Amino acid sequence: MLTANVEEAFGKERSEDDEGPTLQEEIRDITSRYYSDLFSDLKVIDSQFRVLGSNRIDMIGKKISGNGSIRMAIVHGQPDDEVRRNSETTDRVLVRTIPIMDNGVPVGAIYSEASIEQVYSQLEQINRIFLNGTILAIIVSIILGILVARTITKPITEMRKQAMGMARGDFSKKVNVYGTDEIGQLAITFNDMNDRLKLANQTTEEERRKLSSVLSNMSDGVIATDEEGNITLMNHPATQLIGMTLHQAKGQPIVEVLQVEDKVIDAKELEEAGSLTIDFSDEEQLFLIKANFSIVQDEAGKFMGLITVISDVTEQEKVDRERKEFVSNVSHELRTPLTTMRSYLEALTEGGAMEDKELAPQFLQVTQNETERMIRLVNDLLQLSKMDHKESTMYKERIDIIPLFHHILDRFDMNKAALIDFERKIPNEEIFVWVDKDKITQVIDNIMSNAIKYSPEGGKITFQVAKEVHRLRISISDQGGLGIAVEKLDKIFERFYRVDKARSRELGGTGLGLAISREIVVAHHGQIWASSIEGQGTTVYFTLPLVNRKRGGSRK
Repeated sequence: MLTANVEEAFGKERSEDDEGPTLQEEIRDITSRYYSDLFSDLKVIDSQFRVLGSNRIDMIGKKISGNGSIRMAIVHGQPDDEVRRNSETTDRVLVRTIPIMDNGVPVGAIYSEASIEQVYSQLEQINRIFLNGTILAIIVSIILGILVARTITKPITEMRKQAMGMARGDFSKKVNVYGTDEIGQLAITFNDMNDRLKLANQTTEEERRKLSSVLSNMSDGVIATDEEGNITLMNHPATQLIGMTLHQAKGQPIVEVLQVEDKVIDAKELEEAGSLTIDFSDEEQLFLIKANFSIVQDEAGKFMGLITVISDVTEQEKVDRERKEFVSNVSHELRTPLTTMRSYLEALTEGGAMEDKELAPQFLQVTQNETERMIRLVNDLLQLSKMDHKESTMYKERIDIIPLFHHILDRFDMNKAALIDFERKIPNEEIFVWVDKDKITQVIDNIMSNAIKYSPEGGKITFQVAKEVHRLRISISDQGGLGIAVEKLDKIFERFYRVDKARSRELGGTGLGLAISREIVVAHHGQIWASSIEGQGTTVYFTLPLVNRKRGGSRK
């Protein structure tokens, strides 16, 4: 506004006769309108560097030096703005020099100085207000951010902690639900998942315990492998059967552990085999294992491993072998007398021996002997069968066993051969036992009969009774010239076993007497065994439990 008024004043044409105000008066009037509180220094300078108007009356009409910004404005028409400090008050001052143009030609200049310290003070105050507002806004934002973050992150942090607990198997805690928003819905879903996982984990743990209990209490061994056929799991019976601990067998191929490399190449072929009987026998002992194989597949039918169930079938194999041997022996024992009888009967009926008064009685006697032999054999078999099926009844009673021994030996004394002697070593006292007299008599008859059969002429049979702790030991010794080899001693109590088969058949033996004796002694809770020296004789021992005094007194 000031510049426009001054330029308008400079642009007016004035003549000498014009009675209006002069340029100086008009400029002075213009500058007087601006108070000194707005401009500390205001000058309007013409092209001669003479002050035409100013807010300071003492400067009007004076001529100033035309240096610096004033010269540049008047001579060259270039404005200038500069901020400097007042040398007296050190206040910041805005110094502005504006050229006065008339038809594009500079004809003067306006020089002004205005204090801007108050502006700076206001700016500083505004800046301070903005700074305080910014700090307050930041603090509020931080507080709101923390509150919002806690609202969002606290449930998530709790879910994270709960997830870590769930990973460790702890399903006892729940996540707090703070609202019904998305995070609240997530917390509700998380708690529901926790309940479901807890139930699933309990079910899995129960099944695992059941499986572990089944595996631990199984009499059969169980071996599990991975998809490569390497062992990953074994129960205790399996470690005992294969003779390796889980630590030793883990990671080993099952084909090598079961020693079936000669039968299959890898674990996949074992399932095709179905089951195998594996021989783990050594020179001293028979040991057979039966292995049944089944594969484990995933949903796609891919082979994931093998489950093998192994069991000890040694006893079963022994029983099968004994059964086959027993059938063979029975068949042989029956065939021999039947063949003999058939031959003699054919001779009697077809060969004319019936008419021979000397041969006919002999042939009939042989036939009768063979018939009686078969009857004895069948009776012994029936008795063993009853004992095997627990059908044989024991009629035990408390008796003084010494008189029974003398009675049995007296009977043998009356029927003995003249060239065999009996020696009795029986204590002269009362010894009470609980026995079935008929069954014990049968045991002694069987053992004495064998001793008589195998004793040579002039031999001696010794019957000895010894009282031991809680039991009575009876021994029957002969002086058989053959004796029994040490490795055969245990076999003499097996069915149909004979040391001298030809002589035994010649004397009418069935090979079942000692087997029956063993069953009877065991039924009386006793033991039976034998000792022998080849060329000198054999001694058969058996024991019977003594009657406890307290027990015996109560049964009188």
